[in-house]
Amino acid sequence: MKSERHNGFTLLELLVAVAIIATLALLATYATRSARLRANETTSITNLRNLAAANLLYTTDHGTYVPANEPRNRIRWHGGRDSASGSFDPAKGYLADYLGPDRRVATCPEFKRHLTNASWENGSGGYGYNAIYIGGLPQNPFKPNRPAGVPNPARTLMFATTAFAVSGGIQEYPFADPPQWVDANWQPGGSLQPSVHFRFRNRALVAWCDGRVTAESPSKSSASENYYGGSNSNARIGFCGPTENNGWWNPRN
Repeated sequence: MKSERHNGFTLLELLVAVAIIATLALLATYATRSARLRANETTSITNLRNLAAANLLYTTDHGTYVPANEPRNRIRWHGGRDSASGSFDPAKGYLADYLGPDRRVATCPEFKRHLTNASWENGSGGYGYNAIYIGGLPQNPFKPNRPAGVPNPARTLMFATTAFAVSGGIQEYPFADPPQWVDANWQPGGSLQPSVHFRFRNRALVAWCDGRVTAESPSKSSASENYYGGSNSNARIGFCGPTENNGWWNPRN
């Protein structure tokens, strides 16, 4: 007499099916996230190229790079205010005339995903300017450098993806600070808080003074300390390239 065959799945077969479905779902989620990250990186590269191009156009009209800020602390490269007590307007910065019809810095889409805290002056789009050596000079922070003062534009940092680690997460920060502050004689002094944000697979995007954009890894000396209650290491914030004599920031290197 033939044994009866029961229709349906055994418990083992059901567990195997569930495991396969879960694995496929995980792979699909990873692929979606990876594709989104690549798309966001492409957009951010375009944004940085446009920023560098805008600054180079500014040099054509003014003979200097765009100022990082001004003595009254009302106007910065990425926005400004009409009075000391006025609200900050991202369409009133020194670079506004070169940023297209909306006069604003385009925002990095990946930065939006990481942003947790409001900044005191929003509008830099998740990008920071080399204010110490390009948007200003060590002997005068309100006097921007000239192209003639940058002998190696292909290895001098102009803009980078940036953020600031604070208690509870990260906030926008409009400057890409070098590893050390600099005195009027161009001599490095004490350490500065890092702000370069490695948001793309642990790489930061850098716009150089020749207009190119590259992806760079953090330097080994990137600081993990933070003075504002945040964690630079957890936020993937640090420095890139060589740090001696302020490395890629310093056009005299």
